[in-house]
Amino acid sequence: MRSEVIVRFAIDQDFPIPLGVADTMASEVARRWLDEQFVANDCEPLRASGKVLTADKLLAIAASVGPQRFANDAEFRRGYARAAVAALGKPVVRIDVEARAIDF
Repeated sequence: MRSEVIVRFAIDQDFPIPLGVADTMASEVARRWLDEQFVANDCEPLRASGKVLTADKLLAIAASVGPQRFANDAEFRRGYARAAVAALGKPVVRIDVEARAIDF
């Protein structure tokens, strides 16, 4: 099954990331990848309680690395998309960093 992740930083800054069948990732591997990226990019929890949901991690990581990383780092871009699809269990994921929203 084909999947796609679209990361939006601004109205004119969308990064569609198509994924093929070979791009599947186990959900546990995806969660670990997101945890590692959350720490590596010095992300802060979005909630006052300190609880970090998967959606929060996706938003925080994208906000932390910014559009330049999505534009220039194909390996990161693909890893992010694979982890998003696997961790959320949805074939199409839209991440709007500016609005701090995720839609499937």
